[in-house]
Order: sequence, then C-alpha cells, then structure tokens
Amino acid sequence: MATKLSRTCLSLALMSAASQTIAGGFALSEQSVSSMGTSFAGRSSSAEDATTVASNPAGMARLKREQISAGAVLIDAKTDISHANGVLNGSNDGDMVPLVAVPLGFYVKPIDDNWSFGLGVYVPFGLTTDYESNFQGRLEGKKSHVQVITVQPTVSYRFNDHLSVGFGPTINRIDGELTSAVPSPLGEAKVKVKGDDTAVGYNVGVLYEFTPQTRAGLTYHSKVKYRLKGDTKMDLSNFINVKYNGSLRLTTPESVDFSVTHELNDRWTIYAGSTWTRWSRLKDITVQNEGVAQPLSGVLSTITEPQNWHDTWGHAIGASYKLNQQWTLRAGLAVDQSPTNNTDRSPRIPTGDRRALSLGAGWSPNDDVTIDVAYSYLREEKVSVRSEEYNADYKNSAHGLGAQITYRF
Repeated sequence: MATKLSRTCLSLALMSAASQTIAGGFALSEQSVSSMGTSFAGRSSSAEDATTVASNPAGMARLKREQISAGAVLIDAKTDISHANGVLNGSNDGDMVPLVAVPLGFYVKPIDDNWSFGLGVYVPFGLTTDYESNFQGRLEGKKSHVQVITVQPTVSYRFNDHLSVGFGPTINRIDGELTSAVPSPLGEAKVKVKGDDTAVGYNVGVLYEFTPQTRAGLTYHSKVKYRLKGDTKMDLSNFINVKYNGSLRLTTPESVDFSVTHELNDRWTIYAGSTWTRWSRLKDITVQNEGVAQPLSGVLSTITEPQNWHDTWGHAIGASYKLNQQWTLRAGLAVDQSPTNNTDRSPRIPTGDRRALSLGAGWSPNDDVTIDVAYSYLREEKVSVRSEEYNADYKNSAHGLGAQITYRF
C-alpha cells in the first residue's frame, strides 16, 4: 500500500508539471488557432492577432487597432494498448481520454505609438484520462484530471521600426484530482488525491523586424514554483476510510521559443520555429504527508521517487497562402520530443516522441472581423510502460479542431 499510495501522490505532480496534447509531455500549445494552422511554426514572430499576448508579448506592438481574440480547440485523443499484462486481471480498452475543449481569450489595446496593453486568459497545461473501471493497470492509475488556468496582464514597448519588447506576469491556478486502486490484505482499496495551488511566473519576449517582410521573435516562459496542498483519501469498500493532509513542492521548467516569419511576396508567407524546454529540472519529486500513524509513518511521511526527465526540443515549419482579400490558407508540420524515459513512464503519461500535421484557414469578410479555423493530426511513436504491477505498449494519436474569432474596434 505504501508504494502505490506514493505513486498516486507523485502522479499529481507529474501531470501538473507536464508543460507546452500537441506539444511535449501533456502541456498544451493551443493558445492560438491562427498559429495552430501552421503547427505553431511562427508562434513567436507572426503576431497576427491578440493571441500574441501568450505567444510573444512583444508582438502586440504590431497590432495597430484594439482587438479581442476568443475561441476554443477540441481535442479527441485515442490510445491503442497492446501486449498488456499485470498482477491484476482486467481489460485494456484504451478509450480513456474524453473529448475535451481548450478555451482561449485575449485582448490588446494600443495606448500610443510605442506602448500597448494586453490581457490573456488561457489553459497552458491540461490532462484528463479516465480508464474503464476494470482497467488492468488501475494500480498505476485509474482517473486523472489536471488543469491549469493562466491570467496574464501584459505590456509591450516599441523602440523603433525594428525592435519591440514585451513582458507579462502570469498568475497560474492548478487544480488536480486523481484516483487509483491499492491492494491490501482486506481487498482492493480506492485512493483519491486532490490538490491545488496558485503561483506566479512571467513571459518576456523580443520581436525584431529586419524588414517589413522579415521578422524574428524570441520568447522566454519562466519556471513556476508550486506548492500543492490537498488531501489523500483511501476507501476500502466503506470499511476503512483514512485521510492524510499532503503537500509537495514542484517547479515547472522554463522554455525558450524562437521563430522566424518571412513574407515571400503578397501571397506566400513561410514560418519556422524551435522550442527548448528544460525538463531536466524534474529529477525527482518529494511528497510530505501529515498525520500518518505507525506503522506507516516511516514510509509515508516523506516519499521520494526519481523521475529523471530530460530536456526536449520541438521544431515546426509552416506556410500560408493569401488566396484573395478575404481568404488565407495555412499548413504546417511539427515534431516534438517526449521528456519521459522508458524506465519511469506510467499509464498516466504514456507518451513518446510525436509528429503533427496541421491545416488551417482564415476568413476576413471585412477589416473588422477574422474567423480562423484549424485542424491538426498528431501521432506518437509506440512506447512501453514497465513496472512491477503493469506492463503494456502504448501508441497514441489525437485530432485537434479549433475555431477562433478576432474582432477589431
């Protein structure tokens, strides 16, 4: 019971940590549907609408009119589980990810020729998995729901026709709930973990316009230090009910995004970008549980488990074609590394390196309104989960469909 309870607590930290289902780990890149159409290749340099608040705060300097961008991305993920075996009997359907929507909303107001103000509300991290009740690997994880909502007030300053900078503090709220099964001499018990925290970070960006047709952007997303507080409950068929207060300290890693946007002519624009994330910060996680009585206090009071994640790179290329005054078509390709390793991977985050293809379109019926839509298909390499309780091979894929409207005042 001690080992499984520890893994349940640690899984809460892992899914809160996974940053940037179309980016490395289980972080979310879907803060812009217009950028989604090019697989986010020009995320730091395109600055086409108010979504640049999250992508690169300096990009607000390119927006000459007050505007609002709002929308959502639907994510439909599928998993194929094969070669499964474990200490328990059960099923391995793999249909554990419900259809989820990722909302986004941004506002930008130019103050004068140099200063601009922006505000963003978006979901940078999120994960929901819910295996069938008889899942064979339920000792490793049954249900997982973690969400981070970020509010980001932002300012930018334009020094001249070439150089702009932007800065925005991020206020981040984490909420998580996890359930797992735990073996005991009296039968199979259910463990539920809940925790939350609010922490502050920041985004800072630079945009340099070499010419009116060529620009480059660099964005730094800071690390964020959390201290999740909550409780761990264990229920054994309503016969035994125990509850512990628990906490853990967690630092999500910093990331750096660089991209270039180049307008070849009046119709064609090309994009290229790379993102580096310092996942090697997640070497291990320590959980503190309070009020654990003997004989479990020596095992459960302080729990440390190694994770040994590694730094990752993601790369993307894309292009857009202006069909006419109203329509713009987009396409992009992306590759992303997974921070996990074959030794410590679990059913909660059974991810591998991934590739994504994206298509998109923007429709502007007039100068005040633009409606963007995008579709992405993501496919991961086959990976293995290996532990004392459960072994299986996973192959994941996902469809993403997004819509966004931008209104200019």
